[in-house]
Amino acid sequence: MDTYDNRMTAPTRLDTDEEYSELNLRPRKLSEYIGQRNVTDNLKVFIDAAQLRGEPLDHVLFYGPPGLGKTTLAGIIAAELGVDLRITSGPAIERAGDLAAILTNLNEKDVLFIDEIHRLNRSAEEILYSAMEDYEIAMVVGKGPSAKSYRIDLAKFTLIGATTRAGSLSAPLRDRFGIISKFEMYEPEELAEIIRRSAKLLGIGIDTESLAELALRSRGTPRVANRLLKRVREFAPVRGSGVIDREITDETLRSLGIDAMGLEGLDRDILRLIIDKFSGGPVGIDTIAAAIGEERVTIEDVYEPYLMQAGFLHRTKQGRVASRDAWLHLGLTPPETDTQLSFEVDATDEAGE
Repeated sequence: MDTYDNRMTAPTRLDTDEEYSELNLRPRKLSEYIGQRNVTDNLKVFIDAAQLRGEPLDHVLFYGPPGLGKTTLAGIIAAELGVDLRITSGPAIERAGDLAAILTNLNEKDVLFIDEIHRLNRSAEEILYSAMEDYEIAMVVGKGPSAKSYRIDLAKFTLIGATTRAGSLSAPLRDRFGIISKFEMYEPEELAEIIRRSAKLLGIGIDTESLAELALRSRGTPRVANRLLKRVREFAPVRGSGVIDREITDETLRSLGIDAMGLEGLDRDILRLIIDKFSGGPVGIDTIAAAIGEERVTIEDVYEPYLMQAGFLHRTKQGRVASRDAWLHLGLTPPETDTQLSFEVDATDEAGE
């Protein structure tokens, strides 16, 4: 069985992405950023207003599935404001002192980007409360009766937090963000434009049919789109004429095991499990996780968003249900009655068991 770590369509960054300097494909200005118009249009207003006031931008929270451009947009915000960007992540901040060191080294109006902010430990999170509201932190030095508390003033900065699990943020932290923006999966037309831009930067020709096909199989995720483009780029001079056409695109995607809807082996394994072992569902998420050997959080954050967007999977109070389209996509005959599929209508779209 494939593993999540080597999936071509994994929306998280892979080690092989750095080989091609993914950063070089990222837009540097809001005018170059493709998609997420509801987010970028509002940010343009907020950035201009902050600059007119001569104040730092209000704290920003981005949430949505991985690979949709949250880190890229954080970099663009810093560039538009003309300030420095510091990047870290929730898991990298192991102690409150680690975060305090980062905060005290920020300059006026700098942007601090914390990815996976929902994974901050409690002590570090509590430091952020006063830092975000009052631009100061309280530090306790020593232990016992000799312990002393110090208040350290901070430069006025902008915190940009990114998370794939907005519901996992504590209410006190979430309420301190003045700007909260949700990232949506990209439409094929937007992905085609991203692929066209990336192909130009990589210096390789690509025809219209290949653009459309790659966009369709990119799972609504720019990171996946760029990764597939780079793989096709490798096949083009070896198996083709050096230009990306429909024939070489189909051959590459077939070799990678990516089907017409962008599903890989593990995606199909989840659907087959629900259909073959549980007659289409409903089945609990923990059961699915145990059966395919993945963590529950990985299934919820990585696999399910696209399977649901594509109409193959439904989340209900009773559990996960494979849709009629999922049966047909796998070449199976859906049940004559709608017993299983009725859960789609009768239950709300909750993440329950």
